[in-house]
Amino acid sequence: MKVLVVDDDVVSRMVLMHLIDSCGKFDIVEAEDGADAWQQLEQGLRPAICFCDLRMPRMSGMELLLRVKANPELAGMPFVLVTSANDKDTVEEATQAGATGYIVKPFQADQVRVHLNGFLDQAANGSGHEAEAPADTLRRLGINAERLLVYLNGFHNQLNAAATDLESMLGRGAQQEAQARLDRLHAGCVTLGLHGAAAALKSIAPGQLSNEAVQAVLVDVVRAVMRQSGLVNQNA
Repeated sequence: MKVLVVDDDVVSRMVLMHLIDSCGKFDIVEAEDGADAWQQLEQGLRPAICFCDLRMPRMSGMELLLRVKANPELAGMPFVLVTSANDKDTVEEATQAGATGYIVKPFQADQVRVHLNGFLDQAANGSGHEAEAPADTLRRLGINAERLLVYLNGFHNQLNAAATDLESMLGRGAQQEAQARLDRLHAGCVTLGLHGAAAALKSIAPGQLSNEAVQAVLVDVVRAVMRQSGLVNQNA
């Protein structure tokens, strides 16, 4: 599977490529900035996922993200932002624009791995982790669509609160407390049939939690909840 890495800093690009390579067998394609990446995509490159630096000359990561999401052939490609710690506001804006998640410089292997695990599972099993069909969730839980939307909305609120709480826990080194909170969120994903989100939460190495990796996964889980809510509304 092809992975596109976009960064104008050659050293950062090499470090990220090395971490991706250490996660499994991927065909890594480089782009020196957003304009270079867009040219390759226009010429037919179709990566499974893109890791893109936020701040670059010629075309920024945000500009590339907006072009990708506006293109029907590319819109479904997971787009992971590469940011610095002070880019929080821009990351939130990018998430609203369709970014899958983010990793923060300096890179750590677990930050990268959480975004690639689904592709490793897909290669091994022939299919990725997908959310349960809403109709199956309704039958399994014995509830109606309105009640399922209440559950999903409540879980969404829990995730938003957990993001702040986990940042505080990890900031003071409370690894066990943070792990217990993540385990509860995992149980919520399993109950709601969010298999991909559950797998992402389990992919974080216990006892070695970093706030950057945890927050990146929580962004993905929130997006999974929002997608599932949208499907429930469509089928209601």
